Amino acid sequence: MLWSEVNRCWNGILLLMTVVMVCAIYAYSVNSRRPDDDPKKKNYHLLAIFLAPITLPLLVVFSVSIFILRVVTYSVFLVIFIFALILIRKPFILEPLRKTVTFIGDRLLEANTFLIRLFLHQFPGGESA
Repeated sequence: MLWSEVNRCWNGILLLMTVVMVCAIYAYSVNSRRPDDDPKKKNYHLLAIFLAPITLPLLVVFSVSIFILRVVTYSVFLVIFIFALILIRKPFILEPLRKTVTFIGDRLLEANTFLIRLFLHQFPGGESA
């Protein structure tokens, strides 16, 4: 049963590859007609046209896979967070988050204060440490 539809699948794949090639050829021709000082002009290689039918399906599959992975990850964390809020009823995430934010903020403020004091000492009349 599946083998009887292989001819239609190949026809669809060839049609898709043709459309992708035509799009790549058109984009290449539009780009080549742009003047050299145009900021939109890119330096495309001619062989990139022939790779377009191969890379487009790979990029589509990769993009869909990443999207599905993000959806599943978000869903799992959402369910876990909801169960944690229902079962524990204590803001267990907030205390480690507060400590981490304070740690990062303290280090950042120390580094910025050091840079400001270093910069102000270079000029006459600058603040002393």
